Amino acid sequence: MSKLIECVPNFSEGKNKVTLDAIRDAIAKVEGVTVLDVDPGADTNRTVYTFVGEPEAVIEGAFQAIKKASDLIDMSTHKGAHARIGATDVCPIVPVSNTTMDECIEYSKKLGKRVGEELGIPVYLYGYSASTAERKNLANIRKGEYEGLEEKLNDPHWKPDFGPSKYNPRTARSGATVIGARDFLIAWNVNLNTTDKKLAHEIALNIREGGRAKRDTNGNIVKNATGETVKTPGTLKSVKAVGWYIEQYNMAQISMNLENYKVTPPHIAVEECRKEAAKLGLVVTGTELVGLIPKDAMMEAGKYYLERMGKSAGFPDRFVIETAVRSLGLNEISHFNLDKKIIEYAIDKKNRRLAHLSVNAFIDELSSDSMAPGGGSVAALCGALSAGLCSMVAHLTIGKKGYESATSAMQPLAEKAQTLKRNLIDAIDEDTDAFNAIIAAGKAPSEEKEATTEQATKGAIAVPMRVLSLAVESLKLAKVVAQKGNKNCASDAGVAGLTGLAAATGAFYNVKINAPLLKDRTYADNIAAEAKKLLDDAERLAAEIKGSLSL
Repeated sequence: MSKLIECVPNFSEGKNKVTLDAIRDAIAKVEGVTVLDVDPGADTNRTVYTFVGEPEAVIEGAFQAIKKASDLIDMSTHKGAHARIGATDVCPIVPVSNTTMDECIEYSKKLGKRVGEELGIPVYLYGYSASTAERKNLANIRKGEYEGLEEKLNDPHWKPDFGPSKYNPRTARSGATVIGARDFLIAWNVNLNTTDKKLAHEIALNIREGGRAKRDTNGNIVKNATGETVKTPGTLKSVKAVGWYIEQYNMAQISMNLENYKVTPPHIAVEECRKEAAKLGLVVTGTELVGLIPKDAMMEAGKYYLERMGKSAGFPDRFVIETAVRSLGLNEISHFNLDKKIIEYAIDKKNRRLAHLSVNAFIDELSSDSMAPGGGSVAALCGALSAGLCSMVAHLTIGKKGYESATSAMQPLAEKAQTLKRNLIDAIDEDTDAFNAIIAAGKAPSEEKEATTEQATKGAIAVPMRVLSLAVESLKLAKVVAQKGNKNCASDAGVAGLTGLAAATGAFYNVKINAPLLKDRTYADNIAAEAKKLLDDAERLAAEIKGSLSL
């Protein structure tokens, strides 16, 4: 499964369309990057861009955008309402899927080093990337803003992490840039059946991490020894919130920033608002997502509500997410379009890949004179079909009369089958990508060709090895549903076994045809032996499945 990160750079220009378009084009021309949003503000004279993609592509896109901004934006003439320190004021790197925060920290440092060295721009690291505790907070770095940058650079305490530490004509034009890794921020509004802003804010005070000012028995605000206000924290960690009235909707809302959705996910925040609203005699009528959201946040919400219903969470992704959309009331203000609001679905490039084709279109592509997709992609598809059938039989067993004792096994099985299905669907395209990498390696310069081809061949073996392993896991599930599942679905369990075996055998063939091409014979012999062992397991499981069917 591919890694995905998000970059949300803020540029100190919100009026000049030529400049804004040039920055967007600099990002968009980088292969593998998808620009999701451009949000300019004339009063703040500032524009926020949102783009996503695989890490290396995103870092390249960020560098090109920072370079273009430094060419076109002159900070010595800049005026705007928003705090800022440079042409590219801040450039956050955010993990979205299959990427850790530690990886994003390294990506941010790589970007910062390149910006400092190649563009001559002072770079400060912030957030999780910060070199000191003081620099974690963006506001601390921005203190004094662009106008105070010369003084800041003269202070040894504020030496940049990368780039020049002295003020010069170049830095006078570009200012400094703040780069770092941070958590994905979700902006989420909760709708109330009232127009009373005070009631909405009362709920916000109760739930937000910062809470409210503590008061003594006389109602006076309590201060500590240094004169600072003592706070009573709210119930939710990593949440900021206020209450407001939106004239356009004629309703009050609790407006929340979920600063770390891994700590407080959206569904938990909404449920807490529902609880606090009920204490005031109010009802949460729906919610509103501002911007986009990672798929896993919506998947977790869907699973939460399915489990509350007593159902298995082992359904297709879109079904799980639609459950979340309905449960959270996300359609109240406007239609919640999954393909526009969920980051992974909003990436156009992926929607054009093999796994998103119709059955007819996939078979047409398969039957053309192109060498890819081929048997490897079909093997992965067979594995996905096997896992899908396992999930189906599990669902048709759960809650059925006479199968009460099987429910505890079938509920987690259905969910595991969906995970296998997703991974195998991803492998449909990964196999074709691996084949294309071998073709590309053949066109590499002669001095690089041997090493590049060896690496590409190992990649072309890694994908079918993963399919082979996943197919064995699917066959294990098929054995369970064949033995314990609804007997009316015996033929479906049998086909799950057949398609699982086809996936394993097809993947084995792809390993065997590529292994002899490797120069590294030790690696080739070991991988061939491992593949044979997995195939033996697959054949044994398929035979056991066939033997257990009452057909």
